[in-house]
Amino acid sequence: MAWPRFLQRGALLTGFSHHHAAVFLLTFFSYSLLHASRKTFSNVKVSVSKQWTPTAFNTSVDLPAEIWSSNHLFPGTEEATLFLGTLDTVFLFSYAVGLFISGIIGDRLNLRWVLSFGMCSSAFVVFVFGTLTEWLHFYNKWLYCGLWVVNGLLQSTGWPCVVAVMGNWFGKAGRGVVFGLWSACASVGNILGAFLASSVLQYGYEYAFLVTASVQCAGGIVIFFGLLVSPEEIGLPSIEAEENAEEDSHRPLINGAENEDEYEPNYSIQEDGAVIQAKAISFHQACCLPGVIPYSLAYACLKLVNYSFFFWLPFYLSNNFGWKEAEADKLSIWYDVGGIVGGTLQGFVSDVLQKRAPVLALSLLLAVGSLVGYSHSPNNKSINALLMTVTGFFIGGPSNMISSAISADLGRQELIQGSSEALATVTGIVDGTGSIGAAVGQYLVSLIQDNLGWMWVFYFFILMTSCTILFISPLIVREVFSLVQRRQAHILSE
Repeated sequence: MAWPRFLQRGALLTGFSHHHAAVFLLTFFSYSLLHASRKTFSNVKVSVSKQWTPTAFNTSVDLPAEIWSSNHLFPGTEEATLFLGTLDTVFLFSYAVGLFISGIIGDRLNLRWVLSFGMCSSAFVVFVFGTLTEWLHFYNKWLYCGLWVVNGLLQSTGWPCVVAVMGNWFGKAGRGVVFGLWSACASVGNILGAFLASSVLQYGYEYAFLVTASVQCAGGIVIFFGLLVSPEEIGLPSIEAEENAEEDSHRPLINGAENEDEYEPNYSIQEDGAVIQAKAISFHQACCLPGVIPYSLAYACLKLVNYSFFFWLPFYLSNNFGWKEAEADKLSIWYDVGGIVGGTLQGFVSDVLQKRAPVLALSLLLAVGSLVGYSHSPNNKSINALLMTVTGFFIGGPSNMISSAISADLGRQELIQGSSEALATVTGIVDGTGSIGAAVGQYLVSLIQDNLGWMWVFYFFILMTSCTILFISPLIVREVFSLVQRRQAHILSE
């Protein structure tokens, strides 16, 4: 089997500079901080649930009854749990809507400004939601819902912007492994959020929100003054210019050549024929690009499963096994570790094959088995951590690939060469559709768990993982057929 072209040519090394390293690290940690603030909420659900229920459910804390009656929002933990699931749903729905809007805005405004504004303003909302309301002892369901809607809209500025910036700096040569490693930013954010929350949770859940919000706001300030959104900002040639200058010895992993005659290129060439002015692609044009709709629907199912682990895993471990909340927070990190390794290795393999869909299909088939295994995990932390890591490898890995490398492939396919302003829009569509599925899923998870138990939640995850494979099955068949043809041609040439 041939090695990836980026290894053959050495392009990944020769084209790498300190600017690339700075962009990689700044975008990586900016999104990590956004995810850390989200993870804080999932890590303190047990503490928040106790604070929102009456004294009968908080016998370990000796406070006057009138204080509990003024604090609690719900008569019991079941109602509190259901509302926590509702907040997750509200956040993800607003996040999904925001992604569609943020992608369009990101392609029309300076990506650095949009990202920095989103980080700082979201940090302020998180501070009000988790810290200020607790300090003032002001508890109101409608306020919580309203703040979480605003937080979802603001947080949606993150992913389309960072993927677009990365796409501006890193070409398709080796994109799978580069974006596979870089997409670990979400998992690193989860780990960072779990660490920050567990380190101060003993002082009260409000301090967990305070710490993550402060760090996120500081990160937004660094992004505003330090991030370069494209090579052109410092006089370097664009990625497209470098790739077009090379010999046509490689094709994009997402190829829409069959529709080239029907598609109008989204750029204008000036009279001298030397300068190309990129225009922002429309939302309808982005939806019509080959592969965008199938991958968006597939990601809706997969992100439902991935975000259910993200939002509910610490709560599940504490609720199902009776482990302490801080211990459950730290143990849940292993799911993210599996996702980091899975995304990087699967991205590398897809670069070797020069195809994404077959790698996704194999991983998702194994994910079904890993879900069955994890659903039967015994009350043993070591075994649970091992099974959790394997599950993260086969679910988190494909999720990272679709949301990063594949989104970049879709946003830079041949049909829109010359229109780099398609990246944020396409990324917003894929991630926005995924977030709609995740939003519906969070409410369904809390509903299924409350009425049928955790085992039925895992049955639901298996169904959604199978639907992910179904939506990309035409792409799987086409790419596998292409691999077979390539193999046959190679044999004949020998």
